[in-house]
Amino acid sequence: MLGLAGLYFELSHPGAIFPGVVGALCLILAFYAMHLLPVNYAGLLLIFLAGLLFFLEIKITSYGLLGLAGFISLVLGSLMLFGKNPAGLKLDYQVLIPVLASMTLFLSGVTYLAVKAVRKKPTTGPEGLIGERGRTIYPVGPQGGQVFVHGEIWQAVSREEIPPGEEIVVSGIKGFTLEVKRYEDGNL
Repeated sequence: MLGLAGLYFELSHPGAIFPGVVGALCLILAFYAMHLLPVNYAGLLLIFLAGLLFFLEIKITSYGLLGLAGFISLVLGSLMLFGKNPAGLKLDYQVLIPVLASMTLFLSGVTYLAVKAVRKKPTTGPEGLIGERGRTIYPVGPQGGQVFVHGEIWQAVSREEIPPGEEIVVSGIKGFTLEVKRYEDGNL
């Protein structure tokens, strides 16, 4: 499970290196352990399918369906992995349930953080300026003027005449010219 989680994190955040290395080492150790124990290969394939589905969840917009299918595949594969072995060689539920629960929480947390990052308002580039407040330096009107926004002086246009020193809000951008309007408290 740690191996799949490490590879999942490395593939979703390339260049982190540490999770990928730890994940690969854990998978190698898991293969060695499976060499010593009798393993049901259908269960092993279901676990690999779960890893593939978790990876595809990152790349394809499925609104969590691939992640849910991956979780179901992971649970079924874990149950089948050592299923017909003698009692001493079966996977104990006291181990299986906490591992599956922690994996689910981990992958849910990573997915939540990724969705939160995607939905976050841009803070750089032209999109990051829209909604920013500033002050007029020179009068701004349809013919142009200058404003101070986000620590910079910009050329700006407005539909209405705005005198110097007035608070403004950026409503759009055309090239290097800001479209602004007068700021009114609580009304952007």
